[in-house]
Amino acid sequence: MEESEFEKIAYNCKKATFLIEKKQIRNISMREKLELKIHLECCSACRIFERQSILINKLVRDLSHVPQVTSDIKLDDDFKKKMQGQITEKL
Repeated sequence: MEESEFEKIAYNCKKATFLIEKKQIRNISMREKLELKIHLECCSACRIFERQSILINKLVRDLSHVPQVTSDIKLDDDFKKKMQGQITEKL
């Protein structure tokens, strides 16, 4: 029995995660938007992945705008705990 188009979209996490990442870099087509929307309606794991991916990309962008960043800067333990708490809170 051949899979329906709906099943191909609804149960394809690999494609959904690709589209989630692609969407953050550039625009995706209307078809891709629809496929992703359908998949995310059915898949809680990919919805969580999308929230995590958006948050990680935002943190990286924000960090890249910090002036005078040098390679010898290390994060102290309190800052790491605070950042972990913020990530957990956003999820």
